[in-house]
Amino acid sequence: MNEAAALPHGPPMNILPPTPAGLESLYTLCRKIYPDQVNPLQVTALIKYWLGGPDPLDYISMYANPGIPQENIPPHWHYISFGLSDLHGDGRVHDVSGADGVSGFGFELTFRLKREPEETAPPTWPATLMQSLAKYVFQSGNTLCAGDHVSWHCALDNSESRIQHMLMTTDVHLKSIQTPFGSVDFVQIVGICAEELKAAQQWNGAGVLDMISRVPSAGGLWFITDMRRGESIFELDLNAHEEVERGFELEGSNLSGVSARCSWVEQDPTRIDIMHLKEKTDCDNFQSTQDDSTLVGQKPLQSGNFEQSRSSSTNFKMDEIRGSSGVLESTELLHVKKLEGVHLVFNLEAGSLLPLAIRGRVRHGRHFTFKSVLGETAITLVANTVTGTLVDSEHPYVAQGSWLQILITDGLAQDMAVTFQVLASPEALSLPKTFSWPDKKLSVTIVADKL
Repeated sequence: MNEAAALPHGPPMNILPPTPAGLESLYTLCRKIYPDQVNPLQVTALIKYWLGGPDPLDYISMYANPGIPQENIPPHWHYISFGLSDLHGDGRVHDVSGADGVSGFGFELTFRLKREPEETAPPTWPATLMQSLAKYVFQSGNTLCAGDHVSWHCALDNSESRIQHMLMTTDVHLKSIQTPFGSVDFVQIVGICAEELKAAQQWNGAGVLDMISRVPSAGGLWFITDMRRGESIFELDLNAHEEVERGFELEGSNLSGVSARCSWVEQDPTRIDIMHLKEKTDCDNFQSTQDDSTLVGQKPLQSGNFEQSRSSSTNFKMDEIRGSSGVLESTELLHVKKLEGVHLVFNLEAGSLLPLAIRGRVRHGRHFTFKSVLGETAITLVANTVTGTLVDSEHPYVAQGSWLQILITDGLAQDMAVTFQVLASPEALSLPKTFSWPDKKLSVTIVADKL
């Protein structure tokens, strides 16, 4: 045997395998934005997701962006995820799709964090935050879109910051891209405070984002999160409250449902029974900003939980309900039951959204759904004008399995809007608090978040 024939035919051991085609497409886009940072710092999943690792994002690149200080755009760190879209195209993580479809979940996450003067390297906590959001997406199958909001109830960096929640927007520089495995959008995380979250819930995320874009210190045109920001847009812009209230009254709310601790029973509404809710489970609220004026064929959405030790929340989308493996999957063949009276029970966080559900949704001819995180229960409040429902004027309470629909007439909605005003200041309530409409055979009880 000649010596040359005995040599191995494979590539030399020091040659790296080629970059997967989907990943290379994203890298190419990033190199166009940051031509001087071809090898940025990266946070990498030590054990890849398809090998059993816990983190769905293969990589998170961290770029130093100089901003445009003369235009009130400060220097900041720009984080970009890789893994929510299909990087490999071989089925190891996502279903294989063609170039004309959507790559994986169809988006990647980005985040812009204001760079502090003393920082020489980007903080890595945003990578942990992005992995948490990615886990929710993978576990629930629900995507995140511009205008969505995520209530987190804890400083994003675990500090004492007021920035404890998130809005989603489109990244100002990273536009939609076509990869060999489909299209990919870039959804940017924007850190917000509690007052801004409440405005997004009450009205809509797009309106709040527009206000943030006009206030440089709140995020500005590039939506740069400043964890040291101490003032909300309502403190920075004295006209902001009026703008939100005007939008709410004219347009209503885009929030169409939440997942929280809730329950319903068919019973004499003068009997108050809340013992069935006393389970040691924290509530998670998954808020949606998707509007839908019909309930034809809908199923309340199956909840997905973040792997966090605290209560946290994100968005679900009503347009995904029809195709979801939701609540009625196992009960949709059950007989539809018309009820004489019902008693509803909500935890305080969910109950505090009842004014929004009535004023911002039902009174604008829309619906609002509460999905229980303790089981398969769901409660949908519907206006007279919502089509495809199970309820009508003769039978305002109808259940199909564990899904209850309640018709809220115009008169009842007006009464509820007034009655539920006290829930605008939930900290002042003595719990449990019950509201009753004996002529409607309807009662609503609000209980503490933790029982």
